Amino acid sequence: MAATSRREKVSAVDTAWLRMDRPHNLMMITGVLLFRERLEISRLKALVEERFLVFRRFRQRPVATAGATFWETARDFDLDLHVVRTALPAPAGRRELQALVSRLATAPLDPARPRWQFQLVDDFDGGSAVILRIHHCYADGIALVRVMLSMTDASAHGPPAMPFEPPARKAARAHDDPVAQLLQPFAGVIETARKVGGTLVEKGVELWTDPSKAIELANQGGAITAEIANLTLMQQDSPTRFKGKPGVAKRVAWADAIPLDEVKAIGRALGGSVNDVLLSCVAGALGDYLRERGDETDGVVLRALVPVNLRPMEKAYKLGNQFGLVFLDLPIGIRNPVARLYAVRDNMSALKGSYQPVLALGILAAMGAGPKVLQETLLAILARNASAVMTNVPGPQQPLWFAGARIDNLMFWVPQSGDIGIGASILSYDGKVQFGLIADRKLCPEPGRIVERFGREFESLVLTALMCPWGYEGDLDPADVARAVGIPA
Repeated sequence: MAATSRREKVSAVDTAWLRMDRPHNLMMITGVLLFRERLEISRLKALVEERFLVFRRFRQRPVATAGATFWETARDFDLDLHVVRTALPAPAGRRELQALVSRLATAPLDPARPRWQFQLVDDFDGGSAVILRIHHCYADGIALVRVMLSMTDASAHGPPAMPFEPPARKAARAHDDPVAQLLQPFAGVIETARKVGGTLVEKGVELWTDPSKAIELANQGGAITAEIANLTLMQQDSPTRFKGKPGVAKRVAWADAIPLDEVKAIGRALGGSVNDVLLSCVAGALGDYLRERGDETDGVVLRALVPVNLRPMEKAYKLGNQFGLVFLDLPIGIRNPVARLYAVRDNMSALKGSYQPVLALGILAAMGAGPKVLQETLLAILARNASAVMTNVPGPQQPLWFAGARIDNLMFWVPQSGDIGIGASILSYDGKVQFGLIADRKLCPEPGRIVERFGREFESLVLTALMCPWGYEGDLDPADVARAVGIPA
């Protein structure tokens, strides 16, 4: 078969992720699954062959030519190069596994082969761990979670937990559905994204190449042109030790999980969503870490890029990247847990109906379709005004089995674009919420000191809420909270 007949063009957005690779920030998604029992490498290979490679994209590699980038089926595909065993020094616990994941997160995948790999660590803490690395050009986080779920079973001996092409999700009450709570602030833009499509690229490219036109466009009116102007004129967030030129070395860490039901309960009690509660705890952990190091945090705001899914969940199995981005201000200087939660909620509410996610998708398409100089300009604009990437993916709320072993815990980290040095990930699974962090070793050498604060910040929020005066309806007054518990407002 001729090589040209085995090729198909890579989409502009997926090409953008391929071209965003930097030595200090590889565009690679890294995930970890933990098991209390041992996995057999033969069974893992059989699972990958049967349920991962059913997506033919994973037998392909991206190949760049002078005019475009194509998916090309690998002629000499060898599963043994993609599913491998890795040994850790005994005794292998969380610290040793985190060190291994940190090294792998900075190790490029071989461009001569399909860019993904499973590594089985079969001597971790008396059980096993599986580390998955895959280049972002294949799919976004929502799609990859969907792929991983298709590889799981509902029990040790089946049946499969989820079909490859699931039926449309039934609507659930928003307060009971983590997915709905995650997407609810942006529900309006999802439909807009399907209608607007590539027109944003045409409206945006001229502005990005000449930012001086931003004020003129803003004065002309129109929701999309105003959003373009707002992004172009956006000021950088507060300077902290998290901002700077990152190096190659990274470190990852994850915290002990917290019960999802407790997160839901405190969110309902305080009038916030699950997302509001979790993001406020992340903000509190980051702020406390800075204060411990003697940094001033009063009035300090850390801005995070937050991915927003822009396609129906039941279409995620089609792979590719279909998400936008919003800039979310995290009030890390607010020490009062309740006041900080309300500030996060207000910042999220301000993004309702925003065109930022749709515009960001258009920018990514322009990056993939346009010349290199345009890509560098757009990437700098996206990355310069944020200090972190923040992802929150809702997973299944029942236990799952993978290659015959029950998944005890799982987590993932997405890449950071440009010079962003911190990536925070929140994932819910089996009634628990897991928080993880990947950080540049120069800008944040001890991410474990941040993730260990996540649970403490949640406990602080719960205790503060319990100690507050609840004699009236509506939001708690932060000043009342401060007086009740004796902490700064």
